[in-house]
Amino acid sequence: MKVRVMLVREGRKRLQVEVSSPQIAYLFLKPKAHRLDREHFWRIDLDARHHIISYEVVSIGTLTASLVHPREVFTGALLNKAAGIIVAHNHPTGETEPSREDRETTRRLVQAGELLGVPVLDHLVLGNGKYFSFKEGGLL
Repeated sequence: MKVRVMLVREGRKRLQVEVSSPQIAYLFLKPKAHRLDREHFWRIDLDARHHIISYEVVSIGTLTASLVHPREVFTGALLNKAAGIIVAHNHPTGETEPSREDRETTRRLVQAGELLGVPVLDHLVLGNGKYFSFKEGGLL
């Protein structure tokens, strides 16, 4: 038996959103994170000019955690030929202070991005009307 797998990608228009700051990424994700009762982990794919190519919910977790692995994060980014990515997740509690797990996940994703040539440009933690940027916070 012979099995053949093909990837077919339909032409998509790039979103006309240029992510020139963490605040713009936050404003893009804010409506998607509104009133979520569990952690969601997003990846935003960017082209070389930092325009959004696409975005994806990579993982949906529990009230206090979301399982994230570099394999799942970078699969879509590679297929979309992203020049860089921004990752983000919400804290349903509303607090934006990154946890120890958030810091470790970010470290692993940054390492994977360096190996794959798709840098992680920022990691945002979304809360109630506010956000924490790893880049602005000096953690990236």
